[in-house]
Amino acid sequence: MNREFVRTLKYAFFAASAGIIQIGSFALLNEVLHLPYWVSYLVALCLSVLWNFTLNRRFTFKSAANVKKAMLLVFLYYLVFTPLSTLLEHALTSAGWNEYLVTAVNMILNFVTEFLYQRFVVFGKSIDTNTQALHTDNKD
Repeated sequence: MNREFVRTLKYAFFAASAGIIQIGSFALLNEVLHLPYWVSYLVALCLSVLWNFTLNRRFTFKSAANVKKAMLLVFLYYLVFTPLSTLLEHALTSAGWNEYLVTAVNMILNFVTEFLYQRFVVFGKSIDTNTQALHTDNKD
């Protein structure tokens, strides 16, 4: 099977698991602890980002790149994405949209843009360089 297709499927799987973490933690913070909406959203987003970054670095992009540099690049992505998505969340929920629907819209936007950013910017030059990738390539 095409390596990039498999990579995209892995990313989708890990992103879905990060989405479950985001929705679950958002629901806990918003519904149970009754924190302000924006606090619930930002904390849930941070938890899902850490999960997604860790799994995709190791298993999807199989990168041996410097973790601090890669995480800094992801931080820069979220430095732009987070305020924009928070503003979108606030605007749409203030207009009466369901909080979960708006969160799902932002998650889809995040899925597409972050995959492209990680694939071509964060891990672009270091894809398939970790020991797992090198071991797998030697079996071919």
